[in-house]
Amino acid sequence: MSEVTKTNRPEFRNIHVTQLANYRLPLAGLISILHRISGFLMFALLPFILYLLDQSLLSEGTFAYFKGITSNWFVKLVLLALSWAFIHHFCAGIRHLFMDNHIGIEKDSARKSAAIVFAVSLPLAALVALKLFGAF
Repeated sequence: MSEVTKTNRPEFRNIHVTQLANYRLPLAGLISILHRISGFLMFALLPFILYLLDQSLLSEGTFAYFKGITSNWFVKLVLLALSWAFIHHFCAGIRHLFMDNHIGIEKDSARKSAAIVFAVSLPLAALVALKLFGAF
């Protein structure tokens, strides 16, 4: 038998949790992960939001009570996070629908569409923040 020579090929292994801080994720990957996080955030908070909506519609008094609660700055930050989750999930979802139809799946166009998601969702979330905190 002949001896098989071993070539020096690169080894690809899964990254460890301690290596996550040093891992450089491409923009499209970041969009994809944020799409999942925003979807989970909306799904997890949906029963709470529906309960608050149900309670606020009972009477004028409960509506005024919840209106007073939403004037708190911390509640406004939570509402802003939920609003960002919806806006980002919507924009990234449209991007994913195009990619499901094999539109924009090349590396360059996928990178551009990921940048467009940020370019659209972040200013819209900033507008929501300005409205929540009383700029207009």
